[in-house]
Amino acid sequence: MPITVFSQILQQADSLEDRYLKGDFPEEERIALLRELAYAGDVDKMLKYSNELIETAERLDSLDGLGDGYIYKGHALRLKSDLPEALKNYFEATRIGRQLNKVKRIARSEISIADVYSMMGNHQNAVRYYQSAIGLLRDIQDSIGFSSALENLGDEYLTVDMPDSALMFFDESGRVFRAMNYTEGLAYNLGNRGIAYAQLGRDQMAKDTINRAVTMMEIMQNYYPISVYLTYMSDIYLNQGNWTVAMNYAQRSLEIAQKHGLKDQLSGATLKISELYEQKGEYSKSLDFYKQHIAYRDSVNNIASVQEMANIRANFEIAQNKEMAEIRANFEIAQKQVEVDLLNQKRRVQQIIVIAVASALFLISLLALGLFRRNKFIQRTKRLIEKEKDRSDNLLLNILPEETAQELKESGRVKAKRFESVTVLFTDFKGFTYYSEDLTPEQLVKSVDFYFSKFDEIIEKYGLEKIKTIGDAYMCAGGLPFPSEDHALKVTQAAFEIAEFMEEMKQTKEEEIAHFEVRIGINTGPVVAGVVGTKKFAYDIWGDTVNIASRMESNSLPGHINISENTHQLVKDHFDCIFRGEIHVKNKGMMKMYFVNRKHNSNGKSNTEHIDEPSSVQNQG
Repeated sequence: MPITVFSQILQQADSLEDRYLKGDFPEEERIALLRELAYAGDVDKMLKYSNELIETAERLDSLDGLGDGYIYKGHALRLKSDLPEALKNYFEATRIGRQLNKVKRIARSEISIADVYSMMGNHQNAVRYYQSAIGLLRDIQDSIGFSSALENLGDEYLTVDMPDSALMFFDESGRVFRAMNYTEGLAYNLGNRGIAYAQLGRDQMAKDTINRAVTMMEIMQNYYPISVYLTYMSDIYLNQGNWTVAMNYAQRSLEIAQKHGLKDQLSGATLKISELYEQKGEYSKSLDFYKQHIAYRDSVNNIASVQEMANIRANFEIAQNKEMAEIRANFEIAQKQVEVDLLNQKRRVQQIIVIAVASALFLISLLALGLFRRNKFIQRTKRLIEKEKDRSDNLLLNILPEETAQELKESGRVKAKRFESVTVLFTDFKGFTYYSEDLTPEQLVKSVDFYFSKFDEIIEKYGLEKIKTIGDAYMCAGGLPFPSEDHALKVTQAAFEIAEFMEEMKQTKEEEIAHFEVRIGINTGPVVAGVVGTKKFAYDIWGDTVNIASRMESNSLPGHINISENTHQLVKDHFDCIFRGEIHVKNKGMMKMYFVNRKHNSNGKSNTEHIDEPSSVQNQG
């Protein structure tokens, strides 16, 4: 279990935020206050205030504050499981550390880089960066950083089943922790030692050591490692044949993960429970928990697709395991039968040749029948695999445009393409974070899935391309992957249907569905489109057009459709538009914006009007 050098400190986070929001501080303390806010609190607040710290440090030309901003943003992104973006920010923090010639900053950034590589399964890079950080920290005599890097390097060797190597590093880090009386480090050291002993088969030592670590972690209220260590205790008892105690530890791990919102360990605990039920032969319960494991493990950016992929993958893997087990069982039976018959044949050969020949023919028939049955099983397995392949292809078409999916299957990659005129739409639910705090996870998932599924139907109706969802934000575009001339009109029409649907839902009384108000923003211009990544492919678009569309949404009002000047030029002859004036947009300056109305004038021309916006709207950005 790796130690995070920059651990979250939750105490006083609320009072710090109140002070910052009230502005009750001198301007020269702004960077220091943002450091504290980006260093503490929940993940979303860490990300929010680290971004503000980066912007403020750039404005005030504070290179030191900028480096802190990047490393805290990396921590927030890592906790949100956005590992590629976390890595980018850690590398930027390292670059600034070298520019400032701050060895301690460089070393701790390298520890964070190594932690990310470890989470990505890149053992070689993780070891390389841990060793580099250890060398730097040893020279400057940073005891906590040095011992933490040693502990994390030892933990990395546990991930590749090298417990003897891991224990060498735990020995050295443990001596430093004891000399400093560093309680948190000692707790992690004990837990990691317990895992190493478990891998070496020293079960009693493992149980004693892990129990001591759990006791210390409970005093410190550090629940994530407790949940991890409990799953290892479950493994130990399972290896000893004590299924009941193993299940108790796994369920306790799951309860802690659920209570404290530990997303990573929810995945680990549900997987362990699934394995335990499989050992017991209770395949239905095993399948249920395995589906939960996959749902927690995968990204929740697109809830409907994730659930479908989890069900497909779980059903296929369980079915495949049962099919192979059936094949193995039948083969073993046939093999034993052949051995018995051969023995009887040898005895009969000594008595009479005719009987021996008859027995041989009988055995050949049995063997042919066994091969025939085995071949039938293989054919059934192949058909199952082909069926799942077809379902995977269909799922790929749900994620990528057909032309892009075909190019990806044929060449293994997709070339980026530039489109000169595309209309981009963003939606966002007003007050989503506030309302979601009062909802159960099940209600939240069901509500977002309900609304986004309806949005999918609407954009499919108008031949638009869904790009992605980010939390409660929904993004789509018209004019790609096949260029068209009326994409701005179709996107605007789709926006009206979305707004009308959200308004209708406010009148319903369905208790399981939360009610939100939606803001909509649209912009038109050139974009570059392509597929990013080598796993979990995502079709995405980039360019200033996308950024401005996002600003149109953030500067909109609930229930309104806010469009840019570019889009207005394309739809003004078809819709009434209300000119909002020039509104300041962050990083863009003053930009013209319009609200779009449904109705036309009798002459078919738009009635472009100007309205005075409230000052709070004009200054958004």
